[in-house]
Amino acid sequence: MAYIDPKIRSRFDSLPIDLKDEIMKREVKLYTLNDLMRCLQNIVDGK
Repeated sequence: MAYIDPKIRSRFDSLPIDLKDEIMKREVKLYTLNDLMRCLQNIVDGK
């Protein structure tokens, strides 16, 4: 189950629905903005 820390929830919520869905599918734990950026980079890189 994915986790989005409340401190970065507004950043997560501002993403397009397709990206949010992909992040949730990956079941990542995002605690910081760096975690979110790393996850987005992994999506772009196809990892």
